[in-house]
Amino acid sequence: MRHRKFVSQLAHERIHAAIHAAERKTSGEIRVMVSHKTAPDPVATAQDAFRRLGMQATKHRNAVLIFVAPRSRTFAVIGDEAVHAKCGDAFWRDLTTAMTGHFKRGEFTDGLLHGINRAGELLAAHFPHEPDDRNELPDAVLEDGREP
Repeated sequence: MRHRKFVSQLAHERIHAAIHAAERKTSGEIRVMVSHKTAPDPVATAQDAFRRLGMQATKHRNAVLIFVAPRSRTFAVIGDEAVHAKCGDAFWRDLTTAMTGHFKRGEFTDGLLHGINRAGELLAAHFPHEPDDRNELPDAVLEDGREP
């Protein structure tokens, strides 16, 4: 699928609102990035994007990136070291399986919302909101690392 077509089908306001709502319950951060490039290895590409975006620099190392490459019909969900230590590989497998079902039905926004909500639940359970929390990363959908 073409990048622009995928992006145009997303309900950006709903995605932004879901990220904001999830982050109000946690000290964690969630980002969604849509790439115009192909990503034959979406996990490696997502890990590179995670580093380029400085997501490893959050206070508690508890950021999650949902990375989508519509051209190659691939995606990955990755978390920083503190997040992964709490959930392990099984959480990521279950999450991506559920998101894949939405994506195969063309429910792109719903798939992303599912990922955001589940990641938010995980973060809230292990990294609750703290009184001095601040939003460390923007909540808008990124396109290749640029704010829309």
